[in-house]
Amino acid sequence: MINVLRPEVIGIDIGGTTISIGCFMADGTCTESVTVATPKPAIPEAVVNEIAPVIKQLQQQHNCLAIGVGMPGPTDDNHRIAKIAINLPGWNHNVPLADWLEAETNLVTTVENDANCAAVGEFWLGVGKNFNNFILLTLGTGVGGAIFIDGKLFTGGYGAAGELGLITLYPEGYPCNSGNRGSLEQYCSITAIIRETGQEPVVLGKLAENGNKDAIAFWEKYGTILGTGLASLMYVLTPEAIIIGGGISASSKYFLPATLAEIETRVTPTSRLGLQLLTAQLGNSAGMLGAAKLAWDLLGKNDVTTNK
Repeated sequence: MINVLRPEVIGIDIGGTTISIGCFMADGTCTESVTVATPKPAIPEAVVNEIAPVIKQLQQQHNCLAIGVGMPGPTDDNHRIAKIAINLPGWNHNVPLADWLEAETNLVTTVENDANCAAVGEFWLGVGKNFNNFILLTLGTGVGGAIFIDGKLFTGGYGAAGELGLITLYPEGYPCNSGNRGSLEQYCSITAIIRETGQEPVVLGKLAENGNKDAIAFWEKYGTILGTGLASLMYVLTPEAIIIGGGISASSKYFLPATLAEIETRVTPTSRLGLQLLTAQLGNSAGMLGAAKLAWDLLGKNDVTTNK
């Protein structure tokens, strides 16, 4: 039975492998969550057809007021259109995702880049709440990025700023789905790790935990590459903190020391004063939680509290 006295929103994190969907109260409490496999191929219509029945099922048990969606790519500045998702097929023609979901569910919907959602989640209830200026990288199927400046998410004039994973690392490197070559994503994503080692990051993490020298050496090299890319961002943004999230962050203790050492080698002290290099506190739930926070913001009901 629906609890009409307890308003909730739905947060959705669309990933290349899985889609996470959860119901959240105004204080960030998750009352129910569901994970489904991302359809193959993950064309827009297939994704909507996968998540719409899950949303409707949640609506039967929860007093849902709105939906927030995290997408692996930039959105328009009105947060209704998924402009492009370079690692998902068919998401290259301004998909009106908010319109589609509103038609299916009758719930007002907002759409945002998934890394931006993760940063919002970390700023709200995670490690980011201690900083006003930070950048966040999500290391997963791709490499996403987000920027917080003066306590606010920065998305630029057209909603597409913060694609940190697409900066150039090696000008003549591997081609990227963005059209770039040698992007950070091509050397720090799950896809890149599998290409180089033939192993999933989770396997390499377990090997390193067991003292495997080759795995430990790999993670040190990975950390150095990541630090090289982050050095350029330090000179542009001089953040108080860099937060590392996404599935690969589970092995962060094996590569972050090398990352920090590389930053300290490449970046002058004045551009990294007091820098903290941290692992995301909320894990894989950060994107879903941040999407929910944006849904609450859309409603303008941030002062709603749980009834006791």
